[in-house]
Amino acid sequence: MASSGTVETTYKFNIPQRLERLPMSSYQKKIFGIIATAWLFDSIDLGMLTFVLGSLQKAFHLTVVETGLLSSASFLGMFFGAAISGMLADRFGRKIVFQWSMVIWGLGSFLCAFSTSSAMLAWSRVAVGLGMGMEFPIGQSLVSEFIPAKNRGRYIAYLEGFWPIGFIVAGLLAYLILPVGGWRWVFAAEGIPAIFVLFIRRIVPESPRWLECNGRDTEADQVMAKFEDNVKKALGTQQLPQPSGDSYGAKVCEPRSSFLDLWAPGYVKRTIMVWTLWFFGLLGYYGLTTWLGAFLQQAGYSVTKSVFYTLLISLAGIPGFFVSAYLLEVIGRKGTVALMLIGSAVSAYFYGSATNITTLIIFGLCMQFFMFGMWSAIYAYTPELYPTRARATGAGFASAVGRLGSLLGPAIVGVFLPKSGHAGIFTLGAISFVIAALIVLILGVETKGRVLEEISG
Repeated sequence: MASSGTVETTYKFNIPQRLERLPMSSYQKKIFGIIATAWLFDSIDLGMLTFVLGSLQKAFHLTVVETGLLSSASFLGMFFGAAISGMLADRFGRKIVFQWSMVIWGLGSFLCAFSTSSAMLAWSRVAVGLGMGMEFPIGQSLVSEFIPAKNRGRYIAYLEGFWPIGFIVAGLLAYLILPVGGWRWVFAAEGIPAIFVLFIRRIVPESPRWLECNGRDTEADQVMAKFEDNVKKALGTQQLPQPSGDSYGAKVCEPRSSFLDLWAPGYVKRTIMVWTLWFFGLLGYYGLTTWLGAFLQQAGYSVTKSVFYTLLISLAGIPGFFVSAYLLEVIGRKGTVALMLIGSAVSAYFYGSATNITTLIIFGLCMQFFMFGMWSAIYAYTPELYPTRARATGAGFASAVGRLGSLLGPAIVGVFLPKSGHAGIFTLGAISFVIAALIVLILGVETKGRVLEEISG
């Protein structure tokens, strides 16, 4: 042990140096694909509420306020899941927490299918949210720690891009299953992919950055050596580029309280910025999106048509996240986050003022384009702001604060909708996006192209 309290490695180059020099190969892409698939399953479950909320409202004879509270239940679980998972992952490892998150949300989905009352359904949605809240920050951390700096932003943006895809798949499932089996069969179908955890256990390794950070040098070296061997096989070569001696790899982090790290000198402004970003970004997003299908049903469209129109609008999210992934590496994180938030604000305002189905779809497409682009940008940005010892905690608490916004958004809509109407609700959403954009522009730091250890200082 070094006198400074840091842990000295037993090999010539440490983990950041060895990871950063690796070319992208099919092996890293396979790990990314597995994490992204798990992310997709969670996104399907979360997005499904948009399509079945109207049916649930009728099935349990809920008032508008009760419907808003039900739609917020999963976000309550996500708040606790995100808050605890980051600290657990920084303490016990990324992989084990990621596995358990899938088990929990899978069980929660099956409980939803067998719910006999709105109260039971609400608590089941809390369980689903707990699992999803655990998974999202850990997925971010894993991808950010496996992918080299030059590719990192794009791949985390791609990861979040599976959210609009999941939203669309949720719409297709609802469109196909709701008319035949009702909402119970929809929830039952969502629980089946939890068995995917078996693939995660077998293929996805523990983060070698985390192992080294926690002084487990031998394990870190073993995992890293196997990682390098798999990259060699994927590239069909016996020789990898030599690690560099850049200063970012010259030190190993010192394990300590990960939560206190969020408020250490150099990180206070980042934490204030990212918590505000997540809170207002998600307040606006979920306050509007969760109610899209119900709004259309209240306007007189059938369940099938409201699902179809909501699904159609959500298609714009696919080019939205691709454009966001491109811009992250061109104009940087700050500019992309702010651009997507301002675009979301303008689109939401005009969507709320739409007077016919044509303008509703046009502004809805614009809104989903920018809102899904926003998701890609903030998920890419957040884990880059903290050191390895606190990365999952930082991402987890940012997500948890965002879930408070998610929790309040649908409930606020349920309370104020009778008074302000649709236009007032979408104006409130637009204001939330503007506040989030301003805080990023004022307090945000740029992280584009920088190695994680360099950003950490």
